[in-house]
Order: sequence, then C-alpha cells, then structure tokens
Amino acid sequence: MDLPMPTEPAPLSTLPRSVPAPRRAAPARRVRTPGWPRLRAVLLGTLSIAIFLALWQAASATHLDFFLSFDNIPAPSDVAVRAMAIVLSPAFVGDVITSCERVYFGFAIAALLAVPTGLVIGRYKVAHELIFPLCELLRPVPAIAWVPISIMLWPTDWESIVFITFLGAFFPILLNTLYGVQRIDPVLVLAARSLGASEGAIFREVYLPGALPAIFAGLAVGMGVGWVSVIAAEMISGQSGIGYFTWQAYSLIQYSDIVLGMVAIGLLGLVSSAIIRGIGRAAMPWLPAL
Repeated sequence: MDLPMPTEPAPLSTLPRSVPAPRRAAPARRVRTPGWPRLRAVLLGTLSIAIFLALWQAASATHLDFFLSFDNIPAPSDVAVRAMAIVLSPAFVGDVITSCERVYFGFAIAALLAVPTGLVIGRYKVAHELIFPLCELLRPVPAIAWVPISIMLWPTDWESIVFITFLGAFFPILLNTLYGVQRIDPVLVLAARSLGASEGAIFREVYLPGALPAIFAGLAVGMGVGWVSVIAAEMISGQSGIGYFTWQAYSLIQYSDIVLGMVAIGLLGLVSSAIIRGIGRAAMPWLPAL
C-alpha cells in the first residue's frame, strides 16, 4: 500500500497576508488664529460694557422708577460731557495723582512686609503660633474703622491715609502668601534637602516659586482693597484725592461729578490690576495666564 508523501510547507512569500483595516480619516482640526482668543475677550468685554451703558442711558432718559429710582441719576452722555470739561483740569488731575501716591505707597509697604511674613509663618510652626493669632484678631477690623486712630497716630492726613491703605492691603497679601506656602508639596522640600540644599536655598528655590501664584493673587486682591480703603479714608478725613472729590460733589449736589469720580476710581483700579497681572506674567512665564 502506497503511503501519501508528505507535502512541503508553502513558502512564506506565497502565504496570504492579512489586509489591514482601513483607517478612518482624522477629523480636520480647526485652524485658529493665534490672536483670536484675546480679540474675542476684548470684543465680549466691549459688548458687555456697551449693553450696560445703553441700559443706563435708557433708564436715566426715561426716569425709570421701579424698585430703583433714576430721577437724579445722570445719564452716561451727561457724565461724558462733564468729563470733557474737567478731566484735564489741574484740580482733578491733582486729586488723581494724590490718590495714586497714597495707594501705591501704602500698597508697596504692605507687600514688602506681608510677603516675607507670610513665607515665615507658613514655613515655621512657631512663627505661625506666635504671629497668626494677632493677625486674625486685627484682620476683621475694617480699615475705615482705623480712621480715628490713624488721625491720632500720624501728624498729617497724608500719612494717616497711607496707613489705612497699608492696613487694607496687608492682610489679603499675607493670607494668600500663607496659603501658597502651605499648599506646596512636602516631597519637594524633602527632595531639596536630600540634595544638600540649605534653608535659604529651599526658601529661594522651592517656597518662593511655589507660592508665587498665590502671592500675585493676594497682590491683586490687596490692590483692590487698598483702593477701597483710600477712597473711604479720603471721604472721611482727607482734604484732597479722588475720594474727597466724589464726596465733595455729593455735598454740592453735583451728580455728574459723583459718577465721574466713581468712573475714575474704577479705571484707576483697572489699570493697577493690569500692572500687577503684567508683572505676574513676567515673573511666572511657565503659567498660561494670570
């Protein structure tokens, strides 16, 4: 009986190959203009301001009296006319410069004291137990409540108002700096110490860079509170400044000047915050935005 002869395996070149499944075409990505997000933000912000001004103009023109009374509220057009008449006058410019000097001087002192203090009490438990209770005792006291004490403490109005501005800006900067230090990962500190870093190097290379976002957030908040404090102090005890200008306009029943003072305060605060954000972007280039 003849046995079937074994067949040789087919060469690899003749074996059928698996055909790969066709890939789906990747969806086309939208090509965005690099400056479009910033332009969109500017357009939306301009739109919201325009809508606000239009509603304000309509309410003042029709003397709206529904929950809110617009009988004596000047329209934006009236404020604009008044602004063109006095915004470049020496008296108004002098009031603006005086308020800026008080705010920036008090804010600078607050930042120079609050940031190192926040770093120290955030780093050392003994310093936290020693200093933080006193800060928490003084922090809830409004800056405006210090006006009588500041008048007795300092010989001139300028110094007393700067002191009130300092108090208003100090505590937001301090608390944000403390928070920024406390949220730093302890592993980073241990890694730096294991590499032989000194205490000063740890402060300089770990704590300060890690706390910078919180510090600049505190600086922005402190600047806003500083403007609130200086305006309130100028209304009560000052003889110059944009706060005094606004209060004097109220006393003289010059409604357009009241709104003009408020607009000036808002613009000055906006510029001050923009300066802080610009410095923050320069100091923290690794962050996408501030």
